[in-house]
Amino acid sequence: MKKTHVLVCLLCWFLSLLCHVSSQSSPDAPFMEKLKASLKIPSSLDWSDPDPCNWAKVGCLNNRVTRIQIGKLNVGGTLPPELRNLSELTTFEVMNNQITGPLPSLAGLSNLQEANLHNNNFSSFPSDFFTGLSSLVHVFLDYNPFEPWEIPASVTNSSSLQTFSATGANVKGRIPGIFNSDTFPQLRVLHLAMNQLEGELPNGLAGTSIESFWVNGQSLNGTIDVIQNMSSLTEVWLHGNQFSGPLPDFSMLTGLQNLSLRDNQFTGVVPASLINLKSLVVVNLTNNELQGPTPKFADNVNVDMRAGSNRFCLDDPGVACDDHVNVLLSILETVGYPQTFADNWKGNDPCNNWLGVACAQGNIVSILFPRKGLTGTISSNFAKLTSLTTLDLSGNNLTGTIPVELTTLPKLTKLDVSNNRLYGKIPSFRQNVVLVTEGNPDIGKDKVPTPDGKSPGGSSSGGGSSSGSKKSNTGTVVGSVIGGVGGLSLLALGIFLYARKGNRTSRVQSPTTVVIHPHHSGDQEGVKITVAGSSVNGGSETFSHTSSGPSDMHMVEAGNMVISIQVLRNVTNNFSQENILGRGGFGTVYKGELHDGTKIAVKRMESGVVSEKGLAEFKSEIAVLTKVRHRHLVTLLGYCLEGNERLLVYEYMPQGTLSRHLFNWKEEGLKPLEWTRRLTIALDVARGVEYLHGLAQQSFIHRDLKPSNILLGDDMRAKVADFGLVRLAPVDGKHSVETRLAGTFGYLAPEYAVTGRVTTKVDVFSFGVILMEMITGRKALDETQPEESLHLVTWFRRMHLNKETFRKAIDETIQPDEETLASISTVSELAGHCCAREPYQRPDMSHVVNVLSSLAELWKPAELDTDDEFAIDYEMSLPQVLKKWQAFENSDSSSFLASTDTTQTSIPCRPSGFADSFASADAR
Repeated sequence: MKKTHVLVCLLCWFLSLLCHVSSQSSPDAPFMEKLKASLKIPSSLDWSDPDPCNWAKVGCLNNRVTRIQIGKLNVGGTLPPELRNLSELTTFEVMNNQITGPLPSLAGLSNLQEANLHNNNFSSFPSDFFTGLSSLVHVFLDYNPFEPWEIPASVTNSSSLQTFSATGANVKGRIPGIFNSDTFPQLRVLHLAMNQLEGELPNGLAGTSIESFWVNGQSLNGTIDVIQNMSSLTEVWLHGNQFSGPLPDFSMLTGLQNLSLRDNQFTGVVPASLINLKSLVVVNLTNNELQGPTPKFADNVNVDMRAGSNRFCLDDPGVACDDHVNVLLSILETVGYPQTFADNWKGNDPCNNWLGVACAQGNIVSILFPRKGLTGTISSNFAKLTSLTTLDLSGNNLTGTIPVELTTLPKLTKLDVSNNRLYGKIPSFRQNVVLVTEGNPDIGKDKVPTPDGKSPGGSSSGGGSSSGSKKSNTGTVVGSVIGGVGGLSLLALGIFLYARKGNRTSRVQSPTTVVIHPHHSGDQEGVKITVAGSSVNGGSETFSHTSSGPSDMHMVEAGNMVISIQVLRNVTNNFSQENILGRGGFGTVYKGELHDGTKIAVKRMESGVVSEKGLAEFKSEIAVLTKVRHRHLVTLLGYCLEGNERLLVYEYMPQGTLSRHLFNWKEEGLKPLEWTRRLTIALDVARGVEYLHGLAQQSFIHRDLKPSNILLGDDMRAKVADFGLVRLAPVDGKHSVETRLAGTFGYLAPEYAVTGRVTTKVDVFSFGVILMEMITGRKALDETQPEESLHLVTWFRRMHLNKETFRKAIDETIQPDEETLASISTVSELAGHCCAREPYQRPDMSHVVNVLSSLAELWKPAELDTDDEFAIDYEMSLPQVLKKWQAFENSDSSSFLASTDTTQTSIPCRPSGFADSFASADAR
């Protein structure tokens, strides 16, 4: 009995001890309180408990904070420096929010494995960020407006990295050589696209395990030879740089699927090792100076190498070039296919004014390549030009020996190889051949010169040297005469070819497959979408899901963007009337709500619209939205294609369309937009369209820009939507594409309305109309106005002629002061330029962004508007501030997503928890 009593007492003591321990707050609580105070937490995120281990989206182990996962929750504010005190933190996710200020250092967090910081507004990147992050596996820094920064050497502390992603993060300088297999043996993803990087690809990349390599859209140069030794590659995006030289050998890249090399300066023949690559799915070679026959890839490969955008001898894939063309190109192979020749050798007839080539009766009789900056060796294939009489290679930087095969040329009378770096014995030519060899210090010597080009010592051996010198006197005189005449003719030829260079036309082909790469969020490890076929112009798409594990990627059937109709019925209350957000030509948009409270917008095509045209637009929207990604383009979350049902699922945009805030604000009980808001919205839209036109992997024309296709979030930031009418843009941005007329009258550029042909400048015109609407508060076409004022553009031009009439044209709700009026005046001038009658008179969207961003940067209210519902009075206490902010978050934000769109180039296809939310909905 006594023992039993003792045991009971011990058990009670133990339980009380457990209760005491569990009641203690986490030692990380002070630092988490700092985080909460520094961030602007939405009311949907419950962080009210004194113990942070009980906060939503926060995970703990042994009473220590190990996970903070608050991505895509509309979180604002800044991150405090105290983050680095959370010593047990393993996962930190704040992506897709509006967090500002400097990114604090996480130095010393030795347990941190994943840092997802992308798609925010961080202003600077700390140089010691990676110090001590010895467990870091994945880091995402993409799409943050950091001040220019270089990748710090301290990144080597994180030798376990599998993913380093910093696309659109303002990285400058060179790609550091530290990205090598010794330092990062497990590196799988290296994304550094759309930054300010320059210089060549470092040799250290050879032999790495990198599978996905993005460095597109910057100023990188040199050759890409290092690629041939990156045998793990599955995806390579090098487009939009200044890479040059021939393409490397691809035979080791047996898993390569997606290769984008467009918009560079590559020369030479497309190697068979690439053409025959069995793994290849997508290849883009457009806008280079590639030569030889147009390559013919396997039928299952989606190819973009538009006619006229390279230097192929013929446009037909797989058709061989003329024999003389093949020989000349093989000769250039040993000197690295210089760009000078690629610029000037066009077509399939070398006798048609090819640089340095002279013909007689259809046969090549002279090759004159003096002082062309050639490096490399002399090709033995010159011997295949059996009609050759003169070969001049003087004044270059050629090395090696004179090929003995040249002695077999039956008609050769002169060979000038003077002033190079040749060595070795001189072959025995016929006596009537004038041979000029002076200016080669090592000619006639058996030994190879040292790397500095100096003789290794010893005197000339053999009699070739003296005979060469003797012949060179005659040869120099003859060569001078020929060179003088030839130089003038070649100069004239060069001017003629340069004048013709800009007159190339290009045919636009349909877009090819796109691959959307890893989305790391929570437990979602990898997402990859493949859209194959000419989908933007109406075609077939195939979707596949890729799960990326720690060390490999593999294709799995069934796309994770496909959502069943039953799930969508459940989340929209069977498409009830109460859930309707809006209607359009496509169909009806419904609001849906997942079990966790996440709101979505479901766009449902009306059954009567399921025509060939409607289906093409449906497919077009999916295709575009999976190809491009930007913070100012609406995100596609999924789609449904079941029976006659065609539905698209988007992120929910609570404040609806710009049109309701411009034209219907009274009826809907909204406040009129202040000028600063309008300016910010205009800049958001301009950035989204700029990305479409020139910064995405492929360039697109929207064709239907208007306020009802511009959607606003709770923060009143804008996103462009509705991509059903998108078309691929011509590669040079100048030539037009013929399409059926589509869009909305009032926003159509005049040349498009008349001819049906479009360039990116039709979007610039539409954007100009939108600017006019934002300035005046009037619609592009207003049936309530008299005939002379019906069309906004015409009326606006007339009103803009003098200051007095212009002030009357400004939306009366703006009530501008002098400072605001100056800003409006600048925007009105910009709008006028955008709506110029001729396309060439309109600016590019990059110029539009520059103008608007300077205004948005400079124009700020002198004092905080206390009536502004977003405003915070800094005299208020912190609890009062939080209470006011939460009250705003809980206010009615009715509206919808509306017209559609997204545009993603490699963004997550859905937010963290998206699959689970739909799975739960399906289970109900």
